[in-house]
This record gives sequence, structure tokens and C-alpha cells, in this order.
Amino acid sequence: MPSGFYIIMAAQFFSALADNALLITAIAALRAMQAPFAYEPLLKTFFTLSYVLLAAFVGAYADSMPKWRVMLISNTIKIVGCVMMFLAVDPLIAYAVVGLGAAAYSPAKYGILTEYLPHRLLVVANGWIEGLTVGAIILGVVIGGTLIQPEVTRYFLSFDFPLIDTGIDAGCKVALYFVGAFYIVAAVFNLYVPDTGVDRKLLHKNPWYLIREFNHCLALLWRDRLGQVSLAVTTLFWGAGATLQFIVIKWAEVSFGMNLSGSSMLQGVVAIGVALGAVVAAKFITLKKSPRVIPLGIVMGLIVLIMNFVHHTWLAVTLLILIGALSGFFVVPMNALLQHRGHILMGAGHSIAVQNFNENLSILIMTGLYYLMVKVDLSIYWVISLFGLFISASMLLVKRRHEINQRGHNDMIHLDEHSEN
Repeated sequence: MPSGFYIIMAAQFFSALADNALLITAIAALRAMQAPFAYEPLLKTFFTLSYVLLAAFVGAYADSMPKWRVMLISNTIKIVGCVMMFLAVDPLIAYAVVGLGAAAYSPAKYGILTEYLPHRLLVVANGWIEGLTVGAIILGVVIGGTLIQPEVTRYFLSFDFPLIDTGIDAGCKVALYFVGAFYIVAAVFNLYVPDTGVDRKLLHKNPWYLIREFNHCLALLWRDRLGQVSLAVTTLFWGAGATLQFIVIKWAEVSFGMNLSGSSMLQGVVAIGVALGAVVAAKFITLKKSPRVIPLGIVMGLIVLIMNFVHHTWLAVTLLILIGALSGFFVVPMNALLQHRGHILMGAGHSIAVQNFNENLSILIMTGLYYLMVKVDLSIYWVISLFGLFISASMLLVKRRHEINQRGHNDMIHLDEHSEN
């Protein structure tokens, strides 16, 4: 890998680290406000809303200037959201601002891979990026869960600096100081992300033109026989993954009596599995063979059902690692295939924007359904059952669709020669 790739990874790591530590901090802030429990999944809803509403614009924006500059501007918006939460703005609103920055950041951080690297390295690069991102998720939730522990916050609140008012008067603000520092480190790395030299596309100022262009790209990717399958898989994966975060928190509280800090550690366990699966996929699955991993999604949904029968922590850890590993193993090749097809059909920024629109619409719908189930006080065990069956059934439909596509087009998996060279 060229050296610039490692700078891209470092920037992504610290930005993702801050995003996930901030999620745990925002949940703690809601609980400190004694907000209803059902508000917690709304954090993800507010965060992802920008991905859906701005999808027609962020892709074109990312393609209109060097990706490092887009990443820097977007990361600055995240810092603003973090400061808003520190200043006691409603956590839902503040986290929505962070989501605005993330929506603009995503087309740049993934789009730069297709600009900077040859196609033959895309699966490996995605394996590294996903593995590192998952590492950031693990560390982020662990740091967030640690910083909100009463004994930790009391330790930091005991510091007194003469003539300096730090503004830290609550436990959540301690965590926000650290989160802000992570965003600043990410911004520093953004400054050193390489310029790929790819021609920039003029950003049209007419919003209706951008919306029509986005709708064209959306339809183009869904009509493509490889694009539609990979897009369906990644869309389902991210919606399910976001919902699983909140399911694990509630499941850990009900089944094991864990508090938020402890249940956030179990979230990290899932992420460990995803990292392992991503690394194995990067080593053994080529772009050409990527559709072969689809059946693992069906298996993963069925294994989720076993959560209902687990009442020992060590079994829970083992099961969550397995669920994560299956997720990472089947989503990384699908993500690489989707980026490859999108780059060929419409360009990096636009394709990532289309991907983000679908994936985050899935997150909105699935976390919204989870919110409704929590609102009506449905047992977490019923939630887990419905969740697992939905995943398996959806992946079975995707598998059958792919088989239908193959029967009519035996040469459809023959990607262009540069993909495997």
C-alpha cells in the first residue's frame, strides 16, 4: 500500500473513534436529563437524517474539490456539534449536527480509495478500513463507557486549575473534552491526506439539477445486476448494525443486569468480531468472488436468535464475536464490489452518496421500528427474534435475486481486467 493510504486510515480512525465515544456520551446525557428510554434510538435517527436529506448534494460536493479538504471541513462540523453538546444544547440536536458533518465526510473518505488505489487493492483496502473503523468503534465505546463511570468522572472533576475555568461541571463534559480532542487529531491528519490529482467536477449551483442527477445515479446503481445485489446487502447490513447497537445495550441490561458502561463494552465485542471477519475476507475473498459470501448473511440472522437463550456473560461474548465475524466477512467484499461498480458507472463521490442514502435510509427505518417496539414496551426477546428472522429472510431474497441475475447473464461476474490485476 502507498504511504498516503495509512494517513487516510489514521484520519478515519480518530474520526470514527470520536463518533462512537460521542454516541455513548450522548446516551449518558439523555439519561442524566431523565429523558424517556425510547429517545436513545432517536439519537441514531437524528444522526443519519442528514445522510438521507443531503444525499443528492454531498456526492457532488465531494467530487468538486480535493477529498482531503472535504474531510477537513466535515470534521470541523463534527467539532461544532461536539461543542454544542458541551454547551448543554439538546443531545439530539447536537448529535444531528455531528451527523451533518459525517454525511459530508463519508463520500470523501470512501471515494478517495477508488481514486487513490488500483481496483485490485479495493477489497484489501476495504478490509483494512473496515477493520480499523471497527477498532475505532471498539475503542470508542470502551472510552465512552469508561469516561461516564462515576469514579472516573469524579477523578477528573477533582482537578482544580488556578485562574482557569474549564467549564467542566458534569460527568458528560469530561467525556466531551476527550471526544473533541479526538476530532482535532483527525483534523490534523486530514491536512496530510494526499491529493489524488483526479479531475474535479464543477459543482452545479442549481439544486434541482443535483437532485435529478442523484436520482439518475440511484436508478443506475439499482438497475446494475452486480450493483443492486451489493447495494442491497450493504443497505441491510448498516441498518441492522445500527439497530443491533441498541438491542445489545437493552439485552445486556435485561439478561445480565449491566449498566450503560458495561453494556457498551459488549457493543465493542461485536466490533471485535467484525474486525476479525473483515481481515479474513480481505485475505481470502477477491472482488470476483465477492457474491459467494451472501449466504453467510442468512446464517448470521439465524445465529442472532440464539441470543434469547444465553444467560452467561462468557457465552454472550462468544456469540457476539461470532455474529460480528460473519457480518464483517460478508459485508467487506460486498462493499468493495459496490464501490467498484459505482466508480465505473458514475464516479466515486456520487456512488458513495447513493450508497449512503440507501444505507442510512435503512438505518432510519430499522431504528425507527425499534423505537416503536420499545415505545409499546415489547420484550427485548421478541425484538431479538423479529430482528434475526428479518435478517435471514431478507438475505434469502437477495440470494435468490442474485441467482436469477446469474441465470440470464453467465458472464456478469467477469469484471473488467483491471479488477484482478
